[in-house]
Amino acid sequence: MQNKLIVIRGAGDVASGTAHRLVRSGFPVVMIELPEPLVVRRTVSFAEAVFRGKCTVEDITAELAVTTGDIHKLLSAGKIPIVANPNQYPLKELRPAAVIDATLAKKNIGTTINDAPIVIGLGPGFTAGVDVHAIVETQRGHNLGKVILQGQAEPNTGIPGEISGYREERVLRAPGSGTFLAVKEIGASVQKGELVATIAHLPLQATIPGVIRGMLHNNLKVTPGMKVGDIDARHMKEYCYTISDKARAIAGGVLEAYLFLRRRL
Repeated sequence: MQNKLIVIRGAGDVASGTAHRLVRSGFPVVMIELPEPLVVRRTVSFAEAVFRGKCTVEDITAELAVTTGDIHKLLSAGKIPIVANPNQYPLKELRPAAVIDATLAKKNIGTTINDAPIVIGLGPGFTAGVDVHAIVETQRGHNLGKVILQGQAEPNTGIPGEISGYREERVLRAPGSGTFLAVKEIGASVQKGELVATIAHLPLQATIPGVIRGMLHNNLKVTPGMKVGDIDARHMKEYCYTISDKARAIAGGVLEAYLFLRRRL
């Protein structure tokens, strides 16, 4: 199993779509997350296991792991262990075949090309051949999911990808600092101007009509401008509970990059 083990940094929706593809393809996966993940698309993110102990995304289950023994037990059961502490990044003990940085931090937060025989970064912040062996493009458009073996991904524009004609408008951002409390749940239909959450008693209103596709957990601390939710104008409630087209495209690129690099090794 160690010859195939893949460690993924991050367990948000794109990281989870990647993990789902890899597990379905027969590779055991361990995921590393923060103790309080600021994940918006919680219903399709294995990071939810940090809050609930375990969660399932499209028939694949992840569970919180505290010890190395927990990790091996869950892997043997065909599940994804979630380690909720980046400081306990268990690379030396696990000796993975590959490490994938799927934090989407837009910068390198500590991944090195020596972390494993194969190291893959998602999106901008990495240089292929320097700090990772390959990069998978995460920018929506013609090159989404492309494997890059030399150079860098497209730079971060700070502008969300377009869905049904909306870009920045579909993203819900905190109007101030404080504790986040949702008024509407993921999957709820809303109209423009409708109250969807509060931050320290400041109202957060829907920016467009649609379905709440993502929302932070309650009681998390947020800062002004932080992404705390998103609205899908397509009004398809089922999209809230299935892996997105973007995550699937990136996951395909990761699988391609891993198999290509493994064969080359």
